[in-house]
This record gives sequence, C-alpha cells and structure tokens, in this order.
Amino acid sequence: MDVGNSDRERNGTLYVVATPIGNLDDITMRAANVLRGVEIVAAEDTRRSRVLLAHIGATPARLVSLAAHNEPVSTGKLLDRLGAGHDVAVISDAGTPLLSDPGFELVRAARAAGIAIVPIPGASALTAALSVCPLPVGRFHFEGFLPAKASQRRRRLASLANLPTACVFFEAARRLADMLDDVRAIVGERDVFIAKEITKLHERFEAGTVSAMRQLVETDASFAQGEYVVVVAPQASAPSGLSEAGRELIRALCEELPPAQAARIAARCLDVPKAVAYEFALALKGEGG
Repeated sequence: MDVGNSDRERNGTLYVVATPIGNLDDITMRAANVLRGVEIVAAEDTRRSRVLLAHIGATPARLVSLAAHNEPVSTGKLLDRLGAGHDVAVISDAGTPLLSDPGFELVRAARAAGIAIVPIPGASALTAALSVCPLPVGRFHFEGFLPAKASQRRRRLASLANLPTACVFFEAARRLADMLDDVRAIVGERDVFIAKEITKLHERFEAGTVSAMRQLVETDASFAQGEYVVVVAPQASAPSGLSEAGRELIRALCEELPPAQAARIAARCLDVPKAVAYEFALALKGEGG
C-alpha cells in the first residue's frame, strides 16, 4: 500500500474491521480476507472472537485482548507491533469498533505515529436499526449507552430532550424498563422504536408510544434478555420557555420535593414540557449545592 512516505511504508497497517452483530454470515468478503491475512487480531473478547475467526478460517499468529480494562496497556503493545511492521486488525464483540466499544485510544495513537489506518466497513447495529425505523431519522443524535446510575441518566435525558432530531441509544435488557420510565418522565410521551437482537434468532422490532413500549417490556418475558437499539422521536415543536412566575413555582416546589417530582407538578400546572421544568429544577439543585 502506498501511503505517501517511507516511514509509513516501514510500519504495519491498522485495520478497523466491522464484524457481524449476530448472524455470522453477515461478515463481508473483504473483512474475512483481512482477518485471514493479518498477523495480529486485537479483540474486545478473545473467546467470542475465536468463534468468528474459526467460522471464516482465520488463524492469526496472535489473538490479543483490547478491552476497556486493558486498553492503555494493550494500545502501547500494539503500537510497538505496528511500528515493527506487523499488520493489526482491531475488532469488537460485534459490529463496528469504536461505536461504544474499545479502540479509540489505539486509533488515535496510531494516527499520531503516522501509521496507516484502514476502515473495513460492515455490520452496525446503529445503521441496521435506523434502516427499518418508522420514525424520522434523516438527522439523528447518537448517544450510545446512557449512564447506569438513575440520577445521571435522567440528567442526561433532560439535556437531550429539546433536540430537534431523533435520539438513538444502545441499552441492555436489565435497564430497558428503567430507561423507558425515565424517557416518559423526563422527555415526555413520544413515539419510540425498539430493535431487539438484530440479525439474531430472536430479532424483533416494535414501535409505539413510550407508554405502550413500557407496557410491552413489562408484560412480554422475551424482553428480559437481549441487546437493544432504542430510537426516541424528536419533539413535535419547540418547547415553551418558563415565565418568571413559572420559575418561582418550581423554586417553591423544589424546597419541598425532589427535582423530578417538582418538575412533573410544575409541567402540569404551567403547560410546559417536563424536560424544561426538570432542567430548571436541576439547575436550582446545583445552585444549592
């Protein structure tokens, strides 16, 4: 590969390879050829990756771990191997690396070191879900995973509530119900699309209001497992602001109630979006320490 200077020609190449998100037959011919040809594969989970590598007949000289807990150390070692002329492919458990997966530190370090980085596109839960989503997603905000802690999750949702675009999230089964509860409480009653286990045996797509989807998750036992992409529709219109009287009401409510409860009552009384009242309530809490 001619990458423009002699230093790069002496280095190896870093390939960022998308892998199947469920069905192993979704591997591209190019991705399979790269994984069969490189000397080193850096994987988020080596045990899971061995299944894919065996499926395509890839036998790299080294299969090494590049996970969140060891990314700084692994990045340094892989950079040394690249600098010595060895080609490296980085893969995640499933889908396209770096989208809520490890690999960013390695890519950034390789770029700074003048090493050629080649993307090998393929499966992505994000684009797969959006391709069959009935909500408007010509423009969207990709958030990835929300914080696991409830207070942080609600604060983050409040900051996204007024965006004029759809918001796309990754979520685990154990937090899906809580996440939908918080969307309803903070963002309000909007349309939601849920993609479950894309390309896998129990693949499923559902759409409806937040309340309808929350009830489905509660009553259908199949939602107790799996991995999800959740798309929340944009708000229908620009939010109303808070008058001075409205701000005073929220201040008074916050003296007696938690921010979320105060915001719910204020939104009802003032006829404003819950997110607007909640953001102001959180700001008051921050001012008070």
